Amino acid sequence: MTFTPELRSRGPGVMALKLTQRLPLLGHLRIQCRPAGVIRPSRLQITSTAAHSTCVACLCTSASRCIRIQGCLKLQPDCRINRSLTTIVREPFFVASNSVGLHRDSVPRFCLTLLHQPTAEEEHSFLQHLEACSSSRKVFKLLCSVETLTDTMAAAALHRVADLEQEGEALQDPTVLEKDTIRALCYQLEQDSRLLTDAGLVSALLACTRLYLDPWSPLMVRLVTESQLRLDRGEMSIDQLCTLGQAMLAMQGPDCVMLQQVMEQIQRLQPTQWSLAELVSVYRLLQGSAADDRKYRDLLNCMHTHAVTVTSRMDPTAVSGLLSALVTLNQTQAMPLVISLCKQAVRHVPHFTDEELTHVLSALMHFGHSDQYFVKAMEIHIPTVAFTSHPETISKVMQFLGRRRILSPTIFDAVAESFVYRADDYSTSQVARQIAAFGKLGYLPPNAAKLFRKVEIILHTRFSHFQPQTLVSLLHSCILVKRFPVNFVSKVFNSYFLQQLQEQGMRINRGMLTQLHMTMMLECPFYLGPKLPPKYCVKSFLFFGSSLETPVDPHLYNLVKTGLVDLLGDRSYFASKVLTPYCYTLDVEIKLDEEGNVLPASHTDDVFKRMALCIDGQKRFAWNMKQLLGKEAIKQRHLRLLRYEVIQIPFYEFEKLQSKTGMVEYLHKKIFPHTYRLSW
Repeated sequence: MTFTPELRSRGPGVMALKLTQRLPLLGHLRIQCRPAGVIRPSRLQITSTAAHSTCVACLCTSASRCIRIQGCLKLQPDCRINRSLTTIVREPFFVASNSVGLHRDSVPRFCLTLLHQPTAEEEHSFLQHLEACSSSRKVFKLLCSVETLTDTMAAAALHRVADLEQEGEALQDPTVLEKDTIRALCYQLEQDSRLLTDAGLVSALLACTRLYLDPWSPLMVRLVTESQLRLDRGEMSIDQLCTLGQAMLAMQGPDCVMLQQVMEQIQRLQPTQWSLAELVSVYRLLQGSAADDRKYRDLLNCMHTHAVTVTSRMDPTAVSGLLSALVTLNQTQAMPLVISLCKQAVRHVPHFTDEELTHVLSALMHFGHSDQYFVKAMEIHIPTVAFTSHPETISKVMQFLGRRRILSPTIFDAVAESFVYRADDYSTSQVARQIAAFGKLGYLPPNAAKLFRKVEIILHTRFSHFQPQTLVSLLHSCILVKRFPVNFVSKVFNSYFLQQLQEQGMRINRGMLTQLHMTMMLECPFYLGPKLPPKYCVKSFLFFGSSLETPVDPHLYNLVKTGLVDLLGDRSYFASKVLTPYCYTLDVEIKLDEEGNVLPASHTDDVFKRMALCIDGQKRFAWNMKQLLGKEAIKQRHLRLLRYEVIQIPFYEFEKLQSKTGMVEYLHKKIFPHTYRLSW
């Protein structure tokens, strides 16, 4: 079944003129007219005579008759292939795929066979060698060394080329599609499209979309047409349906008619009967189409229920893929599945790729979930890869720990050490996210001096590269751990800089700017730079959108309030939730005169001392340690500088008290440690 090209009977000028006259739209398709070649009819080539057709499929392929059994595209009222695809989205990068005629022996000749297939061992060996190829050239060399190929092997080769050449939304080297080997392989797939297996057909189609072939090229038209015929029969497996759905999604987007037909067939099947691979495939298809939750709600609920029962058998790729899909689909009701996947992820932490671990961490942040065993596994793994993992992965690890309020000195110290050596390779966003975690948890690593010296160097060399909000966030993170970026604050407070931000409509956290300003005034008296204009200041750090304080825990506050009433004798002797002129909110304020007597809360004259009680609940500390968060530590630091006597009442001390008498005694020792207990 070897095919060799022969010259076409028509010259390129005549064919091009005929195409242009019959379908002017083809002028925009970038279908290249090649010099005519010789085409030798093969035993498998389907040939027939037919009337001249004016459909795009006929004009764009080498077939001598219309390849669409259901009729020409031009005559169909509801075309399965959307005509909008004639506009090439990635115009600079597409290389038109054309059913070209090539001179005999000018390219390798492939034998795609279904009669004498390679053995399972031979196919497995081919796929192993294919996976080991590190360049497209090696893939082509491997193809030339194989005598016979199955259609799935041919599709796998195209996928491997796509793996090696894809870069963002284009190919690194678009000319790879002009290589004789890949042209000959595509030509063979085009000619044998009707003889391909379902698996080989849809896999080849998906590979072509990953290579960004022109959707209206002869190969693509034939593969899509044949896929439609097979789809109409309703005999494709779940995997094949998902592969076809991914291909059509890449070609036409979520509104594609064929994709909707694929989903209709999938919905008729029961998820409980699917294999694990099929379940993962459907999740990925729904993720790629950004499916409407309401449209596929019943299907998703059935899939979630079934997935919970098989998570223990999922490999790292499946765990990561499912968590990523749940995020994209925003399946907040699937928390049992998220928790189950997180437990399975504990086993796979050392085996996740950087990309997979990034997806897992993003999902756990999205759903607000963390697991102590997962954190322990991270503490073992991250220090070993801190110097080698992708910068985005390390940044996501720190972002996850900061978001979940998890203080892990083991991870923080390892990342701080690697930051000093790798920071030049980090983007400004990655730098800010890593330092933000140190500020959020209020933690200084052993190499703090080197760490923040490196941050200072980055700010000096790449100051203009930072996005405004990213820059403000980075500077704010520094002051939370008592590192004062005086030189750079002066640049932020520059009137021209602030005016430019306002004119550009950029969203700036005014709370952070205000706290930066207060820090310069209170902790950096030597600062002589510009001050923050009043219009950028906030009146309360609890203000929505600029929250730099954690609201008091209601339950803990009520317990403390009851104890204070018994201690002081009356509710009027202390005030609650007091907003100070310095933007901070006091949980409880007690006023004393010069002799140490307690004054009524409404008293404003002759106040000698103000006492600020910080009733610190669990949310003001790290999730796993008794470490006060950075934003609470700076608040208490500033209150002391503002001449408040700060009295901290942490939850882990107060909750140990079993009786009302014990609570009162505790408060007396905390507030009046040098006075006798009074009885009312």
